[in-house]
Amino acid sequence: MRGFMQPSGWGDCYCMLETHWNNKIATSLLCIAISGFMIVEILLNLTPPISRDALIHHLAIPGLWLAHGGFYEIPWADFSYYPMNIDLLYLIPLYFNNDIVPKFIHFAFGCGTGLLIYCYLKNRLSKNWGLLGFLVFCTTPAVARLSTTAYIDLGMVFFATASILAFVRWRDGNYKHTKWLALSAVCMGLAAGSKYNALIAWLFLNLVMVFYYSRDTGKGLPALGYGVTFFALALVVVSPWFIKNYIQTGNPIYPLFDQFFRFLHHAGEKSASIAQIGESRWTSNIFQRRGVVFGESFLETLFIPIRMFFQGKDASNQYFDGVLNPILIIMVPFAFLTKNLNRDKVFFLLFSVFFLFMAYFLTVIRIRYILTVVPFLAILSVIGIKNIVEWTSKKPSQVRRAGLIGIFAVTIIFIAFNFLYLKNYFKEIGPVKYILNQETKDEFLSRHIGSYPAMQYINENLPDNVRIFLMFLGRRGYYIDRPYYHEISFGMNTINNMVKASADKQDFRAYLQSLDCTHILMRTNLVNKYLHDNFPEKTIIRFLDIMKEYWTPVYESKGYAVWERA
Repeated sequence: MRGFMQPSGWGDCYCMLETHWNNKIATSLLCIAISGFMIVEILLNLTPPISRDALIHHLAIPGLWLAHGGFYEIPWADFSYYPMNIDLLYLIPLYFNNDIVPKFIHFAFGCGTGLLIYCYLKNRLSKNWGLLGFLVFCTTPAVARLSTTAYIDLGMVFFATASILAFVRWRDGNYKHTKWLALSAVCMGLAAGSKYNALIAWLFLNLVMVFYYSRDTGKGLPALGYGVTFFALALVVVSPWFIKNYIQTGNPIYPLFDQFFRFLHHAGEKSASIAQIGESRWTSNIFQRRGVVFGESFLETLFIPIRMFFQGKDASNQYFDGVLNPILIIMVPFAFLTKNLNRDKVFFLLFSVFFLFMAYFLTVIRIRYILTVVPFLAILSVIGIKNIVEWTSKKPSQVRRAGLIGIFAVTIIFIAFNFLYLKNYFKEIGPVKYILNQETKDEFLSRHIGSYPAMQYINENLPDNVRIFLMFLGRRGYYIDRPYYHEISFGMNTINNMVKASADKQDFRAYLQSLDCTHILMRTNLVNKYLHDNFPEKTIIRFLDIMKEYWTPVYESKGYAVWERA
C-alpha cells in the first residue's frame, strides 16, 4: 500500500511546485508588460503638451491666472467656472515655467487608480489577478492616451474610485470604522471638485449608502444620519468652487442647469416660465439628435452604451472621441458565474449601469465622460476571467487544456489590442527626436499644432500691450504669450455681427471699437467656409472689401493668419 501512496504524495508535491512555478512566470510576464507600458508612457510625457483641452483649459486658465498675478474671473471662458482641483496642482510647475510635469501628475492619477484596483483584487483574489487588473485598466486606450495629457479626468476617476472602495471597506467592517466613511466622503468631495461628472457618482453613492446601511442593520434613522453626514462632508470639501460660482454667476454649478437657476432668481417675473428651465442646446432628445447629426437609427442610438466598447475612435464625435477595449464588457457576465464576492460585484455593476445611464442622457456622449466606470468594469472583467479559469480547471484534462489555452489566448489578444493602440499612438506623436534633442520644442510643436507658427510670430513680433481675438482656433490659446480672448461660439457670433455691421462704415467702426482687440488670429479656411455657408456672395464681397480698409494681414502660415487693425 505504501508503494502506491508514495507516488501520489510526490504527484501532489509536483503539482504544487508546478503551480508555484506557473504563478512566478505569470507574475514576471505581467510585470514586464506593465514595465513596458510605463516606459512608453514616460517617453510620451517628456514632450511639450499638445492635447486639445490642455491648450484650451487645463493649462491655459492656470497660465492666465499666473500672467494676471492671481485668480480672477474670466467670463469669456465658460470652462473657467468648472471645478479645478487638479488644475490647481498644475499651477505649481507652471509657476516654474514647466508644462511637462502636469502631464506626469495626470499620469500619476492613472497609475494611482490602477494601484487601487490592484490592492482590491490582491486582497480579494491574489497578487497576479491584481496585476492583471492594473494592466487591464491602465493600458485601456482611453486611459493610456489620457495618461500622456495634462487633463483632469484621471484625477476625478482616482478620487471617485477611492471613495467607492472606501465605502466598501466601511461596509465590510459592518459599519463600525467611521474613518472609512469620512475618507469616502472626502474623496467624493475631491472628485466633485475636479470635474462635474463626479456629481453622478456622488448621487449614486449617497443614495446607495443609506439603502445598504438600512438593509444590513435594520436601522433606518441612523442610515439617514450617515447619508447626511456623507453629503455634508463631501459638500464642505467641494464648497469653495460652488461658493465662487454662486458669487460670480448666481449658479453654484455654473454652467450646468443655468436656465433653472435663472428661473429661481427671476421667479417673480412674468417673463419667466417653467418652459425656459428646460431650454438648452439639448432641446431635442438624444435619438433625434443622433439621427439628424449622424444619420443613426433608433436601435444604433439605443445600443450606444454597448457600442462604446467596440466602435470608439479618437477625435470622432460620432464614435465617442476615444477608444475602450471590448474585454471590459465581454468578461463582465462571467464575473457572476459564482457567488463569491457577490455583494461587491452587484454593487459595482449597479454603479456602472447607473453612471452609464445618467451620462447617456445628461452629457455629450464621449468616452472620457464615462471613465469613472472603467475601474469597476476592469475589476469585474478580471473576476470573470478568473471564474472561467477555475470553471475550466474542473473539467477533464483535454477540455481543461483547451479551455485554459482558449481563455489565456483571448485575454492576451485583448491586452495586445491595447499595446497595438499604444504603439500607433507612440508613432503618431514621435517623441524620440525631441527627447534626443534632434528636434527643438518649436519644431515639435509646429509639427503637431498648425497654429503654433502664427502664435510664435505673435510672441516674437508683437508688443506686450496687444490684445488678440481667437477666431475658429478651437479656443486653443495656451501658447500665446500676449493677452488674448475668445468666445464660446469660436468666433461665429463675432463674424455675424461684423458682417451685419459692414452694411454701414460708421456701424462697422463702432463695432470694431466694441471688440476691444488689436489683432485677430484666425483659421482662414474655416472662416471662409463659414462665410460661404451662411451669407450670399454679394454680402461676402462687401464684408471683405470693408475688412481690407480696417484690417491688415501681417502673417500667414499653414492656413492660419494674423490680422492687425489698421
